[in-house]
Amino acid sequence: MLSGVTGPSDWLARLISRPKVQSLAARLPVGRGIARRDGAAIFGLVQGFVASQVLAALVELDILSRLLDGPQSPEALGLTLGISTQRMEALLRAGVALGLLRSRRGGRYGLARRGAAILGVPGLTDMIRHNAAFYADMADPVALLRGTDETELQRFWPYVHGSGVEAESARRYSDLMARSQELVAEDTLKVVNLRGVRRLMDVGGGSGVFLSRALKTSRAEGILLELPEVLDTAPARLTSGGLEHRVRLEPGDFRAGPLPKGADAISLVRVLYDHSDETVAGLLARVFDALPPGGRLIVSEPMSGGARPDPICDVYFAFYTMAMGTGRVRSAARVATLCREAGFTGIRTPNPPRPYITRVVAAVRPT
Repeated sequence: MLSGVTGPSDWLARLISRPKVQSLAARLPVGRGIARRDGAAIFGLVQGFVASQVLAALVELDILSRLLDGPQSPEALGLTLGISTQRMEALLRAGVALGLLRSRRGGRYGLARRGAAILGVPGLTDMIRHNAAFYADMADPVALLRGTDETELQRFWPYVHGSGVEAESARRYSDLMARSQELVAEDTLKVVNLRGVRRLMDVGGGSGVFLSRALKTSRAEGILLELPEVLDTAPARLTSGGLEHRVRLEPGDFRAGPLPKGADAISLVRVLYDHSDETVAGLLARVFDALPPGGRLIVSEPMSGGARPDPICDVYFAFYTMAMGTGRVRSAARVATLCREAGFTGIRTPNPPRPYITRVVAAVRPT
Protein backbone atom coordinates (compact mmCIF):
# COMPACT_ATOMS: atom_id res chain seq x y z
CA MET A 1 0.00 0.00 0.00
CA LEU A 2 1.32 3.42 -0.96
CA SER A 3 0.99 6.30 1.45
CA GLY A 4 0.86 9.95 0.52
CA VAL A 5 0.68 11.45 -2.95
CA THR A 6 3.09 10.25 -5.60
CA GLY A 7 3.91 11.93 -8.89
CA PRO A 8 5.38 10.82 -12.22
CA SER A 9 8.94 10.97 -10.89
CA ASP A 10 8.02 8.60 -8.04
CA TRP A 11 6.47 6.15 -10.49
CA LEU A 12 9.50 6.37 -12.77
CA ALA A 13 11.92 5.82 -9.87
CA ARG A 14 10.05 2.66 -8.84
CA LEU A 15 10.13 1.43 -12.44
CA ILE A 16 13.86 2.08 -12.85
CA SER A 17 14.61 0.29 -9.57
CA ARG A 18 13.32 -3.03 -10.98
CA PRO A 19 16.12 -5.41 -12.08
CA LYS A 20 14.13 -6.55 -15.12
CA VAL A 21 13.80 -2.95 -16.33
CA GLN A 22 17.56 -2.40 -15.92
CA SER A 23 18.25 -5.58 -17.87
CA LEU A 24 15.89 -4.51 -20.67
CA ALA A 25 17.35 -1.00 -20.81
CA ALA A 26 20.85 -2.42 -21.25
CA ARG A 27 19.68 -4.26 -24.39
CA LEU A 28 17.80 -1.39 -26.06
CA PRO A 29 19.69 1.15 -28.23
CA VAL A 30 18.23 4.19 -26.42
CA GLY A 31 18.54 2.80 -22.91
CA ARG A 32 21.95 1.24 -23.41
CA GLY A 33 23.83 4.53 -23.30
CA ILE A 34 21.91 5.77 -20.27
CA ALA A 35 22.43 2.51 -18.42
CA ARG A 36 26.14 2.57 -19.23
CA ARG A 37 26.57 6.15 -18.00
CA ASP A 38 24.54 5.52 -14.84
CA GLY A 39 26.47 2.34 -14.15
CA ALA A 40 29.84 4.06 -14.54
CA ALA A 41 28.74 6.94 -12.30
CA ILE A 42 27.45 4.57 -9.62
CA PHE A 43 30.61 2.49 -9.66
CA GLY A 44 32.58 5.72 -9.44
CA LEU A 45 30.81 6.36 -6.14
CA VAL A 46 31.45 2.80 -4.97
CA GLN A 47 35.19 3.08 -5.60
CA GLY A 48 35.46 6.72 -4.47
CA PHE A 49 37.01 5.94 -1.09
CA VAL A 50 39.59 3.67 -2.72
CA ALA A 51 40.52 6.46 -5.15
CA SER A 52 40.97 8.84 -2.22
CA GLN A 53 43.20 6.34 -0.48
CA VAL A 54 45.30 5.89 -3.63
CA LEU A 55 45.81 9.65 -3.59
CA ALA A 56 46.64 9.49 0.12
CA ALA A 57 49.28 6.81 -0.54
CA LEU A 58 50.86 8.85 -3.35
CA VAL A 59 51.09 11.85 -1.01
CA GLU A 60 52.17 9.96 2.10
CA LEU A 61 54.94 8.17 0.18
CA ASP A 62 55.91 11.53 -1.38
CA ILE A 63 55.75 9.95 -4.84
CA LEU A 64 54.42 13.10 -6.53
CA SER A 65 57.42 15.09 -5.28
CA ARG A 66 59.83 12.29 -6.16
CA LEU A 67 58.60 12.34 -9.76
CA LEU A 68 59.26 16.09 -10.12
CA ASP A 69 62.86 15.22 -10.97
CA GLY A 70 61.74 12.94 -13.79
CA PRO A 71 60.05 9.59 -14.47
CA GLN A 72 60.99 6.57 -12.38
CA SER A 73 60.37 2.85 -12.60
CA PRO A 74 58.27 0.84 -10.14
CA GLU A 75 61.42 -1.10 -9.26
CA ALA A 76 63.37 2.01 -8.28
CA LEU A 77 60.53 3.55 -6.28
CA GLY A 78 59.69 0.27 -4.61
CA LEU A 79 63.31 -0.27 -3.58
CA THR A 80 63.51 3.22 -2.09
CA LEU A 81 60.21 2.96 -0.22
CA GLY A 82 60.31 -0.67 0.87
CA ILE A 83 57.39 -1.80 -1.29
CA SER A 84 57.43 -4.72 -3.71
CA THR A 85 57.69 -3.90 -7.40
CA GLN A 86 54.33 -5.54 -8.11
CA ARG A 87 52.49 -3.47 -5.51
CA MET A 88 54.27 -0.27 -6.42
CA GLU A 89 53.27 -0.78 -10.04
CA ALA A 90 49.65 -1.29 -8.94
CA LEU A 91 49.80 2.07 -7.12
CA LEU A 92 51.38 3.86 -10.08
CA ARG A 93 48.89 2.39 -12.56
CA ALA A 94 46.05 3.53 -10.29
CA GLY A 95 47.62 6.99 -10.31
CA VAL A 96 47.57 6.92 -14.12
CA ALA A 97 43.90 5.84 -14.12
CA LEU A 98 43.06 8.79 -11.85
CA GLY A 99 44.84 11.25 -14.12
CA LEU A 100 47.59 12.03 -11.61
CA LEU A 101 50.46 10.19 -13.32
CA ARG A 102 51.48 9.29 -16.86
CA SER A 103 52.96 6.09 -18.27
CA ARG A 104 56.28 6.71 -19.95
CA ARG A 105 58.49 4.65 -22.22
CA GLY A 106 60.59 1.95 -20.65
CA GLY A 107 57.98 1.08 -18.03
CA ARG A 108 58.55 4.30 -16.09
CA TYR A 109 55.98 6.69 -14.64
CA GLY A 110 55.95 10.48 -14.51
CA LEU A 111 53.73 13.30 -13.26
CA ALA A 112 50.60 14.29 -15.15
CA ARG A 113 49.36 17.89 -15.09
CA ARG A 114 46.83 17.20 -12.34
CA GLY A 115 49.39 15.47 -10.15
CA ALA A 116 51.77 18.40 -10.52
CA ALA A 117 48.93 20.80 -9.69
CA ILE A 118 48.42 19.07 -6.33
CA LEU A 119 51.94 20.08 -5.38
CA GLY A 120 51.31 23.66 -6.51
CA VAL A 121 48.19 24.27 -4.42
CA PRO A 122 49.20 25.70 -1.00
CA GLY A 123 48.24 23.39 1.84
CA LEU A 124 46.62 20.72 -0.32
CA THR A 125 48.99 17.88 0.53
CA ASP A 126 48.62 18.79 4.21
CA MET A 127 44.83 18.56 3.89
CA ILE A 128 45.13 15.19 2.12
CA ARG A 129 47.22 13.89 5.01
CA HIS A 130 44.80 15.42 7.52
CA ASN A 131 41.91 13.57 5.89
CA ALA A 132 43.09 10.40 7.63
CA ALA A 133 41.27 11.66 10.75
CA PHE A 134 38.12 12.50 8.78
CA TYR A 135 38.12 9.17 6.95
CA ALA A 136 38.39 7.36 10.27
CA ASP A 137 35.12 9.03 11.25
CA MET A 138 33.56 8.16 7.88
CA ALA A 139 34.47 4.48 8.31
CA ASP A 140 31.10 4.08 10.06
CA PRO A 141 28.88 6.76 8.51
CA VAL A 142 25.75 5.52 10.26
CA ALA A 143 27.39 5.94 13.66
CA LEU A 144 28.48 9.42 12.59
CA LEU A 145 24.94 10.32 11.54
CA ARG A 146 23.58 9.09 14.86
CA GLY A 147 26.22 11.03 16.75
CA THR A 148 26.78 8.31 19.32
CA ASP A 149 30.59 8.38 19.58
CA GLU A 150 33.31 10.98 19.99
CA THR A 151 35.00 11.51 16.63
CA GLU A 152 38.60 11.92 15.57
CA LEU A 153 37.84 15.44 14.32
CA GLN A 154 36.36 16.41 17.68
CA ARG A 155 39.65 15.44 19.26
CA PHE A 156 41.62 17.23 16.52
CA TRP A 157 39.66 20.51 16.84
CA PRO A 158 38.94 20.87 20.59
CA TYR A 159 38.46 24.66 20.36
CA VAL A 160 35.05 24.35 18.67
CA HIS A 161 33.62 22.84 21.85
CA GLY A 162 34.96 25.61 24.06
CA SER A 163 37.55 23.24 25.52
CA GLY A 164 40.94 24.50 26.59
CA VAL A 165 43.49 24.37 23.82
CA GLU A 166 46.87 22.85 24.65
CA ALA A 167 50.02 24.23 23.05
CA GLU A 168 50.38 21.22 20.75
CA SER A 169 46.75 21.48 19.59
CA ALA A 170 47.19 25.20 18.98
CA ARG A 171 50.31 24.60 16.90
CA ARG A 172 48.62 21.83 14.89
CA TYR A 173 45.56 24.01 14.30
CA SER A 174 47.64 27.03 13.31
CA ASP A 175 49.86 25.11 10.91
CA LEU A 176 47.02 23.42 9.07
CA MET A 177 44.88 26.56 8.90
CA ALA A 178 47.79 28.69 7.72
CA ARG A 179 48.72 26.37 4.87
CA SER A 180 45.16 25.84 3.71
CA GLN A 181 43.95 29.44 4.07
CA GLU A 182 46.08 31.00 1.35
CA LEU A 183 43.60 30.12 -1.41
CA VAL A 184 40.66 31.21 0.74
CA ALA A 185 42.28 34.60 1.26
CA GLU A 186 43.08 34.91 -2.44
CA ASP A 187 39.53 34.16 -3.59
CA THR A 188 37.90 36.28 -0.87
CA LEU A 189 39.89 39.35 -1.82
CA LYS A 190 38.97 38.89 -5.49
CA VAL A 191 35.33 39.65 -4.67
CA VAL A 192 35.74 41.98 -1.68
CA ASN A 193 37.06 45.52 -2.11
CA LEU A 194 38.69 46.95 1.02
CA ARG A 195 38.94 50.47 -0.37
CA GLY A 196 38.04 52.95 2.36
CA VAL A 197 38.55 50.50 5.23
CA ARG A 198 40.69 52.06 7.97
CA ARG A 199 40.92 49.12 10.35
CA LEU A 200 40.04 45.47 9.65
CA MET A 201 39.50 43.06 12.54
CA ASP A 202 39.84 39.39 11.66
CA VAL A 203 37.95 37.36 14.25
CA GLY A 204 39.17 33.80 14.78
CA GLY A 205 41.93 34.55 12.30
CA GLY A 206 44.48 31.94 13.39
CA SER A 207 48.05 33.08 12.82
CA GLY A 208 46.94 35.94 10.56
CA VAL A 209 47.08 34.53 7.03
CA PHE A 210 43.94 36.28 5.79
CA LEU A 211 44.67 39.51 7.65
CA SER A 212 48.22 39.63 6.29
CA ARG A 213 47.01 39.15 2.72
CA ALA A 214 44.26 41.74 3.20
CA LEU A 215 46.59 44.40 4.61
CA LYS A 216 49.01 43.93 1.73
CA THR A 217 46.20 44.93 -0.66
CA SER A 218 45.12 48.01 1.31
CA ARG A 219 46.35 50.80 3.57
CA ALA A 220 44.27 49.60 6.50
CA GLU A 221 45.53 48.66 9.93
CA GLY A 222 44.55 45.36 11.48
CA ILE A 223 43.30 43.70 14.63
CA LEU A 224 43.73 39.95 15.01
CA LEU A 225 41.43 38.34 17.59
CA GLU A 226 42.12 34.73 18.46
CA LEU A 227 42.47 32.35 21.40
CA PRO A 228 45.63 33.21 23.37
CA GLU A 229 47.25 29.83 22.66
CA VAL A 230 46.73 30.27 18.91
CA LEU A 231 47.60 33.96 18.89
CA ASP A 232 51.11 33.10 20.06
CA THR A 233 51.80 31.80 16.55
CA ALA A 234 50.95 35.14 14.87
CA PRO A 235 53.95 37.43 15.63
CA ALA A 236 56.39 35.42 13.53
CA ARG A 237 54.08 35.56 10.49
CA LEU A 238 53.35 39.26 10.87
CA THR A 239 57.03 40.10 11.34
CA SER A 240 58.06 38.09 8.28
CA GLY A 241 55.55 40.09 6.26
CA GLY A 242 56.65 43.43 7.69
CA LEU A 243 53.21 43.96 9.22
CA GLU A 244 53.96 43.78 12.94
CA HIS A 245 53.50 47.56 13.38
CA ARG A 246 50.14 47.58 11.56
CA VAL A 247 48.42 44.83 13.56
CA ARG A 248 47.14 44.83 17.13
CA LEU A 249 46.89 41.38 18.69
CA GLU A 250 43.75 40.77 20.78
CA PRO A 251 43.69 37.54 22.80
CA GLY A 252 40.16 36.36 23.49
CA ASP A 253 37.28 34.00 22.79
CA PHE A 254 34.67 35.47 20.45
CA ARG A 255 32.00 33.42 22.23
CA ALA A 256 32.61 35.15 25.55
CA GLY A 257 31.73 38.80 26.03
CA PRO A 258 31.74 41.73 23.61
CA LEU A 259 34.25 42.09 20.79
CA PRO A 260 36.76 44.95 20.95
CA LYS A 261 35.72 48.10 19.12
CA GLY A 262 37.73 50.29 16.80
CA ALA A 263 37.41 48.41 13.50
CA ASP A 264 35.23 49.62 10.63
CA ALA A 265 35.31 46.18 8.97
CA ILE A 266 35.22 42.71 10.53
CA SER A 267 36.01 39.45 8.76
CA LEU A 268 34.88 35.96 9.73
CA VAL A 269 36.90 33.59 7.55
CA ARG A 270 36.02 29.91 7.93
CA VAL A 271 34.47 30.59 11.33
CA LEU A 272 30.69 30.25 11.10
CA TYR A 273 30.59 26.74 9.67
CA ASP A 274 32.44 25.46 12.74
CA HIS A 275 29.55 26.37 15.02
CA SER A 276 25.85 25.92 15.74
CA ASP A 277 23.17 28.41 14.72
CA GLU A 278 22.94 29.59 18.33
CA THR A 279 26.67 30.34 18.54
CA VAL A 280 26.64 31.98 15.11
CA ALA A 281 23.68 34.20 16.00
CA GLY A 282 25.44 35.32 19.18
CA LEU A 283 28.67 36.04 17.30
CA LEU A 284 26.93 38.05 14.57
CA ALA A 285 25.15 40.10 17.23
CA ARG A 286 28.53 40.87 18.86
CA VAL A 287 30.01 41.78 15.48
CA PHE A 288 27.08 44.14 14.87
CA ASP A 289 27.63 45.81 18.24
CA ALA A 290 31.38 46.17 17.66
CA LEU A 291 31.02 47.90 14.29
CA PRO A 292 30.24 51.59 13.82
CA PRO A 293 27.32 52.67 11.60
CA GLY A 294 28.37 51.93 8.03
CA GLY A 295 30.83 49.27 9.23
CA ARG A 296 31.29 46.23 7.03
CA LEU A 297 31.05 42.50 7.70
CA ILE A 298 32.81 39.91 5.52
CA VAL A 299 31.94 36.21 5.86
CA SER A 300 33.99 33.76 3.81
CA GLU A 301 33.83 29.96 3.95
CA PRO A 302 32.62 26.93 1.96
CA MET A 303 28.84 27.10 1.65
CA SER A 304 26.04 24.75 0.70
CA GLY A 305 24.44 24.99 -2.71
CA GLY A 306 21.07 25.51 -1.02
CA ALA A 307 18.21 24.42 -3.26
CA ARG A 308 20.72 22.90 -5.67
CA PRO A 309 23.07 20.76 -3.52
CA ASP A 310 26.72 21.24 -4.39
CA PRO A 311 28.73 18.05 -5.12
CA ILE A 312 31.63 19.26 -2.97
CA CYS A 313 30.26 21.46 -0.21
CA ASP A 314 27.10 19.40 0.38
CA VAL A 315 29.14 16.21 0.48
CA TYR A 316 32.67 16.76 1.77
CA PHE A 317 32.22 19.86 3.92
CA ALA A 318 28.76 18.87 5.16
CA PHE A 319 30.09 15.63 6.62
CA TYR A 320 33.37 17.19 7.75
CA THR A 321 31.54 19.73 9.91
CA MET A 322 29.21 16.97 11.10
CA ALA A 323 32.24 15.00 12.27
CA MET A 324 33.51 18.07 14.10
CA GLY A 325 30.35 17.79 16.15
CA THR A 326 29.22 21.41 16.35
CA GLY A 327 29.16 22.98 12.91
CA ARG A 328 27.18 22.80 9.71
CA VAL A 329 27.53 23.96 6.14
CA ARG A 330 25.03 26.70 5.38
CA SER A 331 23.95 28.16 2.07
CA ALA A 332 24.80 31.74 1.20
CA ALA A 333 21.07 32.49 1.54
CA ARG A 334 21.02 31.05 5.06
CA VAL A 335 24.11 33.02 6.09
CA ALA A 336 22.51 36.14 4.63
CA THR A 337 19.36 35.47 6.68
CA LEU A 338 21.41 35.13 9.89
CA CYS A 339 23.15 38.42 9.07
CA ARG A 340 19.82 40.11 8.43
CA GLU A 341 18.43 38.81 11.73
CA ALA A 342 21.45 40.34 13.48
CA GLY A 343 20.54 43.72 12.00
CA PHE A 344 22.78 43.93 8.93
CA THR A 345 21.63 45.36 5.61
CA GLY A 346 23.15 45.81 2.16
CA ILE A 347 23.80 42.08 1.98
CA ARG A 348 25.68 40.82 -1.09
CA THR A 349 26.59 37.31 -2.18
CA PRO A 350 29.05 37.81 -5.09
CA ASN A 351 29.72 34.98 -7.50
CA PRO A 352 32.76 33.07 -6.22
CA PRO A 353 35.75 32.34 -8.49
CA ARG A 354 35.98 28.79 -7.06
CA PRO A 355 32.96 27.83 -4.94
CA TYR A 356 34.72 24.68 -3.73
CA ILE A 357 37.30 26.97 -2.08
CA THR A 358 35.00 29.59 -0.56
CA ARG A 359 31.93 31.75 -0.99
CA VAL A 360 31.47 35.24 0.40
CA VAL A 361 28.59 37.05 2.07
CA ALA A 362 29.18 40.78 2.65
CA ALA A 363 26.94 43.05 4.74
CA VAL A 364 26.80 46.51 6.29
CA ARG A 365 25.69 47.87 9.64
CA PRO A 366 23.08 50.48 8.71
CA THR A 367 23.81 54.15 9.40
